[in-house]
Amino acid sequence: MNGLAEFIVRGGPAMAVIAALSIATTALILWKIWRLWQLGAWGGAHAARALALWQAGEGQAAEAAVTGRSGLRARLVAAAMVARRTLPDGAAREETERVARGLLAEARRGLRALELISTIAPLLGLLGTVLGMIAAFQALQEAGARADPADLAGGIWEALLTTAAGMAVAIPAGAFLVWFESVADRVQEDMEDFATRIFTRGGGS
Repeated sequence: MNGLAEFIVRGGPAMAVIAALSIATTALILWKIWRLWQLGAWGGAHAARALALWQAGEGQAAEAAVTGRSGLRARLVAAAMVARRTLPDGAAREETERVARGLLAEARRGLRALELISTIAPLLGLLGTVLGMIAAFQALQEAGARADPADLAGGIWEALLTTAAGMAVAIPAGAFLVWFESVADRVQEDMEDFATRIFTRGGGS
């Protein structure tokens, strides 16, 4: 722990901010994985089963298969079936789109924060490096003829710590952002497919 504290102190204020961002990034990634699992982002079996029942004309059984389910696909399918059964076609489609937008917003919640972190972490690292280099060359100027190249080298490598730390935060943040976006895109594709099949095939009557 003392080594980590020394590492942060050597990096200056920018390193402290980057350290805080690293903690926030880890917490955000873990929360997002847990939340997507809660929302059934990797599931869909109940929705697929309900759709098969709907297309077979077993509307009540189809709705029962997804009623009360917490998965994103199941909730969309349930809303689409109810809308198809209770509303005119145009209004039913609009209601289904409204529900889908809300569900997709749930799936993508938190991604803007990850995007922001992946963007600003390297910039903070670069800022810390520039400030550290300025301080190192100021010290060199003040030392004049007595300047020790070893002191200058030490100041430079300490300044470069923030760039490395910023990249170390930004790289996993960006990688997980792409993964989470791909999961949300897959959910959206499935929702569009399920809704289309509910409105164009079967009747569930």
